[in-house]
Amino acid sequence: MKWEGQRESDNVEDRRGEGLSARGGSGLGGLAGGRGLSLGGVVLALLLSWALGINPMTLLGLAQTGGSEPAPAARHAPAGPPAQDAGARFVRTVLADTEDVWDAYFARSQQGYERPKLVLFSGRSETGCGTGEAAMGPFYCPADRKVYIDLSFYDTLRDRLGAPGDFAQAYVIAHEVGHHLQKLLGTSDKMDQARRRVSERDYRALSVRLELQADCFSGVWAHHSQRSKAWLEQGDIEEALNAAAQIGDDTLQRRSQGTVVPESFTHGSSEQRVRWFKRGLEAGELRACDTFKAGAL
Repeated sequence: MKWEGQRESDNVEDRRGEGLSARGGSGLGGLAGGRGLSLGGVVLALLLSWALGINPMTLLGLAQTGGSEPAPAARHAPAGPPAQDAGARFVRTVLADTEDVWDAYFARSQQGYERPKLVLFSGRSETGCGTGEAAMGPFYCPADRKVYIDLSFYDTLRDRLGAPGDFAQAYVIAHEVGHHLQKLLGTSDKMDQARRRVSERDYRALSVRLELQADCFSGVWAHHSQRSKAWLEQGDIEEALNAAAQIGDDTLQRRSQGTVVPESFTHGSSEQRVRWFKRGLEAGELRACDTFKAGAL
């Protein structure tokens, strides 16, 4: 992926090095206690959140996606000069390209695109949805409309999940921006409403459709990104497809517990995630990504 020298986004907030001290009511113990979940259930939810999907706090029922008051956001000192390490520059470059793609896409239908902020953090960080942990992997918080990522996740993606490559890393960002699109399009708010009226099992099924749609949206981004920049190299698309496969619910469950429980899926199987990314990649249109009306996923 020929990303060096491309435009970098100004919408990145670097909180690395700030750190948050552990305190009651937050982190793994606080999340477990707040919902009466077993530690094993929380750990499984956090593992599945590594599937690059919605904020794990949403899986645990703690995130605000619409309608109610978000958690108070922490105050942060004004950002200094942009960090020049390769990881930060890469993130800013990919985020900038998502901005370019979605700006142009929405402009074609005389609509504006609200660009999300992306927060780089290390360890823990306050969000509009509560305290974010590095162990959660990347996530999007609908309450403050920000993407959060601890760059150490890319080491996990490469070394533990078997998905190396810069375009695999770009897919992570594009997927989370896909959740931002869902917020802008009203899908996240509908999910929040559904949580109040459907069973836990039915909500998990809806979550799968939400995640697969974000995969499809990231494929649409890749379609237009390559057409405008021609910056992908041989093997880049395969990197993204491999990443989608490695973080499917079935693959993660098999890796973590040795068995697969389809009724507990929240993100979709490896095959489904690959299929919907490819669908967006080939179609290049958001309307091809209506997973909620699809009969078979």
